[in-house]
Amino acid sequence: MKTKFYKYIVLAFISLTIFSCNDEEALPPQSQAEFTYSATTVAINESIQFTNNSQNATAYKWSFGDGTTSKQVSPKKSYGESGRFLVSLVSTGSGGSTISNVEITVTSLSSFIVENEEDLKATVPVQFTSTSLGADSFLWSFGDSGNGTSTLANPAFAYPNAGAFTVTLKTSNANGENTVTKQITIAEAPVNPGELYYIALNDDFIRKFDLGASGSTTDVLDIAGKGGIGMAYDNVNNKIYFSDFDTYPNGKIWRMDKDGSNLENILSNIGDPYGIALNVAAGKILWVDDDGNVSKANLDGSNPEIGFLNIAGAQWRAISLDVENNKMYVYDVNAENLYQANLDGTNASIIVPGVYGYAILVDTVNDKIYFDDQNSDELKIANLDGSNMQTVSTKATRIYGMQIDYQVNKLYWSGRDTGELYRADLDGSNSEILQTGIASPRGIVLIK
Repeated sequence: MKTKFYKYIVLAFISLTIFSCNDEEALPPQSQAEFTYSATTVAINESIQFTNNSQNATAYKWSFGDGTTSKQVSPKKSYGESGRFLVSLVSTGSGGSTISNVEITVTSLSSFIVENEEDLKATVPVQFTSTSLGADSFLWSFGDSGNGTSTLANPAFAYPNAGAFTVTLKTSNANGENTVTKQITIAEAPVNPGELYYIALNDDFIRKFDLGASGSTTDVLDIAGKGGIGMAYDNVNNKIYFSDFDTYPNGKIWRMDKDGSNLENILSNIGDPYGIALNVAAGKILWVDDDGNVSKANLDGSNPEIGFLNIAGAQWRAISLDVENNKMYVYDVNAENLYQANLDGTNASIIVPGVYGYAILVDTVNDKIYFDDQNSDELKIANLDGSNMQTVSTKATRIYGMQIDYQVNKLYWSGRDTGELYRADLDGSNSEILQTGIASPRGIVLIK
């Protein structure tokens, strides 16, 4: 009996031991919250991918620090404002819950648009408009050779030349900075149509005609008592010169700024000056008169040389220079001859006999000369030696001014008797009347 009792006690102890061991093995493992992230610093609205690597968990709760949460396993998240946010992941399993954290920094978002991006041209300001978010400051770099920059939110910038340029915008705030770049293409600068200045002799004014869309006419200078016909433009020093034969023999030459200011009488008592021409590179002005003189002086009127070329009996009306070939051309209305000479006055010779007129223009690009012939009331063109003469226009009643715009290959001239300004292709085709009703238009200059 006693032996059986001990057997029962041993069996009970063994059973208790076995059950106790099973209870310890059945305890669930502790969860471990772990995650990785695609970035810790992002811009506003830029997504972050959170990847859940938790162990022993079956449920998850994310808190993103901005009041939003998620129960997805591995969510994506973006922030609508800048700041610093503590992201927490609570992972829960049968063994309990654990938490893991990371701080996310959200900076400003840099972005911008370019006005008329498909039609950008050199010299025309390009408007940049920031569409950035959360930015307190701006730094633009325009990618040009001059390293142009701006700290404005919405700057405008003109590129001097055509090409491809990388524009950079960096924005910043207390939480950091963000940068965006964009490549833009700038086309060649638009052709500036310019303005045509002319003498309206019988109105006593120098005026300018806008060759652009407006087509407006503006008074530049009242020339009452300063009547003349010759005009020339110094495009280096931005000066307009004009002749004045109002009172013989006290003829004058004047110069002024393009707006008519700073008028100066640079030459006086020079007979009756008609046509004038400039050799800016040599610093000289040349003019012709009714006494057979071709004369010159410095651009400021100093050191005049009256009649360094003189043809007895000639009554000069026009002069034009071919500096490249060291030649000048002068027009005699008395004997009706067109002359060519060296710039120093030597080797003067008639190249087109039996013509007379009031204007000559050397086309140095195409090696041609233009001149009006009043015997036939025609505007003519010839080679520089006077050969191969052809008619350009029959609208040529006493032309006193001619100009060429090589950017668009157009010829301009004035018609004294018609009171009109004309434009045509260099061969005379596509002729058009630019302005009518002018009181005796004389010399003209094209300024762009």
